[in-house]
Amino acid sequence: MNKPLSFEHQILISMPSLDNSWFKKTVIYVVEDNIQGSMGLVLNLPHKFNFSQLLKYFKFDLSLNDSLQNKPVLIGGPLDMEHGFVLYKGGSKWKQSIDLEDNLSLSVSEDILKAIGKGEGPEDFIACLGFAGWDAGQLAREINENSWLTIPYNEALLFEVSQSNKWNVALGTLGVSPEFLSTEVGRDC
Repeated sequence: MNKPLSFEHQILISMPSLDNSWFKKTVIYVVEDNIQGSMGLVLNLPHKFNFSQLLKYFKFDLSLNDSLQNKPVLIGGPLDMEHGFVLYKGGSKWKQSIDLEDNLSLSVSEDILKAIGKGEGPEDFIACLGFAGWDAGQLAREINENSWLTIPYNEALLFEVSQSNKWNVALGTLGVSPEFLSTEVGRDC
């Protein structure tokens, strides 16, 4: 029996067919994709909060180094936007963390925020509020309908490229320039 295709631990790049939706020009890391559905985190939509403001919201009296003061918090997706996620490099040392592939982990615990604020957390991380979700089979259908392109996990894209450049850089990894994208789906004749 063939194992179903999974998009877990891949990156989605929105196509022009999503330009009139919440997902316009988004780049998403797919955390989970299985028979129950799919969950991902948008990597390029800054929230109105920066990391310093997020810590103040939780009433953490911590002193951040300069590079973290204005680090953006991202809108991880349109679902459950009060729920926070930290995607980071390194093992699951913090409560409510899970290890993903390629030394990547995900935490939903406040203790990782405290650790980062004290300078004891992971150096490379993305903090998100909310997530993107799909029902079982929905993500595969949307990919087949030309709503998303997929690329393999790319650590540099996650942690080194600015949010404002992620969509163009992600397309560039495929050798695609935005002006050549089409909303049409390719069909066999």
